[in-house]
Amino acid sequence: MGGRLRAPTGRYGGRSAEERQAERRRRFLDAALRLFGDTPGYRGTTVAALSQAAGLSTRQFYEEFRTLEDVLAALHLEVNGWAEQAVLDALATAEGLPLAERATVLFRAYAHDVTSDPRRIRIAFVEIIGVSPRLEEQRLARRARWVDLIRAEADAAVARGEAAPRDYRLAATAFIGGVNGLLHDWTAGWVDATLDEVVDELVRLLLGMLRPPDWRPAHP
Repeated sequence: MGGRLRAPTGRYGGRSAEERQAERRRRFLDAALRLFGDTPGYRGTTVAALSQAAGLSTRQFYEEFRTLEDVLAALHLEVNGWAEQAVLDALATAEGLPLAERATVLFRAYAHDVTSDPRRIRIAFVEIIGVSPRLEEQRLARRARWVDLIRAEADAAVARGEAAPRDYRLAATAFIGGVNGLLHDWTAGWVDATLDEVVDELVRLLLGMLRPPDWRPAHP
């Protein structure tokens, strides 16, 4: 389609056109989380099925989105946004904590958010893969934000004398891949451990990356 249909304007039932549009968009995204994140998945969902699950019409769908890929893109960004906000909120409470405790706060917040609903894991790590070059670019861009966050934490630890100084770009990229893979496998039931044990393992991996065996703090 060349563009979305034009949504109606004016106030109905005490709500503005913008409020009604936001409500419709929310209903489509909530329905997409149910269908894309479970059965039948993104590739098995049609516009008609999504509209029916949202309790709306296909005409209303095209007032909000051009394609189902647009819905998946929006949902992927939203799922990542929820997790990022959870981490930022947690880190705000961890100011001044030693590195190991601060890392535990970070990973506990991330792990609890992304595993709180298995459908979020599927959207972020499964359904988004291989859809289109556009969504692959979006996925990598979102992962880069997580890499930047880990690098910033590593650089801050170096400045505090809690970690070995070096360029953590490659290490952070590899580490984020490990984090996501472990949490996906845990959610799928392939890892026999509690979530706290998973978080503890991630913290050990991070500390091993930041503090190699041959490194000694300048001021122990």
